Amino acid sequence: MNEAPAAALDPARSVRRDLRRRLLAEREAFIAAPAFGAASAALSQALCQVIVELEPDCVGLYCAFRSEFNAAAALAADPRCADFSLALPYARRTPKAMEFRRWDGGAPALADECGIGSCDGAVVVPDVVVVPCVGFTEAGHRLGYGGGYYDRWLAAHPQATAVGVAWSFAEIDLAIFAAQPHDIALAVVVTERGVR
Repeated sequence: MNEAPAAALDPARSVRRDLRRRLLAEREAFIAAPAFGAASAALSQALCQVIVELEPDCVGLYCAFRSEFNAAAALAADPRCADFSLALPYARRTPKAMEFRRWDGGAPALADECGIGSCDGAVVVPDVVVVPCVGFTEAGHRLGYGGGYYDRWLAAHPQATAVGVAWSFAEIDLAIFAAQPHDIALAVVVTERGVR
């Protein structure tokens, strides 16, 4: 007996898959566009301002890949952020889990089980976590890559302030993106147009 793919059985999953595919293609096109440089500088400035205002003890970042905005480079280039303690996530595939590890800001020393750059520092719990978004809603829900790693981590650490990072064109209409019970809302979403 042939089984239908899970996305075909779950309309919400199918919508998310199609949104993810479209937004990733738009992001790839955007980073090659002439407006990218100015937008990247504006997003860097806005993100660093938010982080400075939050006065974190430790900032959880991410190793940018697949045309993601490089939040770590933005913070490293801003002298106001020079003294913050940093951490990178380390994701495990089985069981699906993520932890943050103290990071010195250098080139990632290893890859996690998902193939994303990470480090081998001590496990820490950042009080501010910068979360990459494929898409986002005005209510602060994010569309990621579909693994659920950040939602699980944020649910287990509700004291952490989640700061989403996205391009403004990646805002998703609430009429087509319904939050699921497992979706954790971000405290703010920072784009090149400012803070949402």
